[in-house]
Amino acid sequence: MSDYLRHRKELQAAPRSWLITGVAGFIGSNLLETLLRLDQRVVGLDNFATGSRANLELVRGAVSTSQWRNFRLIEGDITKPADCRAACAGTELVLHQAALGSVPGSLADPLACHQTNATGFVNMLIATRDAGCARFIFASSSAVYGDLPELPKREETAGNPLSPYAASKAVNELYAAAFQTAYGLAWMGLRYFNVFGPRQDPRGAYAAVIPRWITALLRREPVLIHGDGGTSRDFCPVDNVVEANLLAATVRDPGALNQIYNVALGRRTTLNELFATLQAEVRRRHPELPEVKPVQAGFRPGDIRHSLADISKAERLLGYAPAQTLENGLKLAMDWYERAGSQSSASI
Repeated sequence: MSDYLRHRKELQAAPRSWLITGVAGFIGSNLLETLLRLDQRVVGLDNFATGSRANLELVRGAVSTSQWRNFRLIEGDITKPADCRAACAGTELVLHQAALGSVPGSLADPLACHQTNATGFVNMLIATRDAGCARFIFASSSAVYGDLPELPKREETAGNPLSPYAASKAVNELYAAAFQTAYGLAWMGLRYFNVFGPRQDPRGAYAAVIPRWITALLRREPVLIHGDGGTSRDFCPVDNVVEANLLAATVRDPGALNQIYNVALGRRTTLNELFATLQAEVRRRHPELPEVKPVQAGFRPGDIRHSLADISKAERLLGYAPAQTLENGLKLAMDWYERAGSQSSASI
């Protein structure tokens, strides 16, 4: 039995109380669904700036009535200390996912990025400390590697941030370490690499590439590639991110605490390869759709050229063993966007 399955069974036998910030977002709602299915007690905090009430309704439909009763929503904002205190009260384990997660968005409005990602983060650290929560797990980002050219990316290295978003995530890691030193707060930071999966929003100028491309292909809309298509990423299915969060929150080894971990597949895929894979799967499902060529545009400011994670540290200390492959993850994502599109365009 894997460490993850063992921890899931233990949680189901002895439920705990959790806080998820950004609970109505893509990753937050996937965490919520998993925890409720394990009969956990969950408080969720969200201001719905980027999260969706529809995501919460989808979770409600996916769990039992008794499991849904274990969830309490606080509509609030991490930039407000009182909201953070209210959310942390009575919870043991904090999964901090709330953030403004767009590199282009941070370039357009660096102050808004700082207020949410930096000031909001410190507010959550203070509230977690004052509530006596056992552990603070937070979403960091592969963006902290910045202009570091070496592959694969290892946790002990970092480059110069290329955007305010990247800088805000680097600051998060420094603040978490400072709170451990100053106050004894137990924490772990998870550097996510290009997460994708069901409930990721394909709309908007800053939408992630996989949901945007799937939706465009299904709707016969143009697909835009920034750069020459040789840019590469370590795309990670959201199920693996859920696994990493639960392992970080429940691991018993004290040596695993107060550490940064890469969360990814450890596999590099270019944008051209990704597009070819998605188009082949779409046309396999819908042979009537024509084969198309992507439209190329200039490179985006703040984007890194290549990204690939070394996940050996998470494997060694957390027992992380990503079960969801890229191919299976893409099929699950496509299943979801097809269902959502057939039901209502507002769902996606």
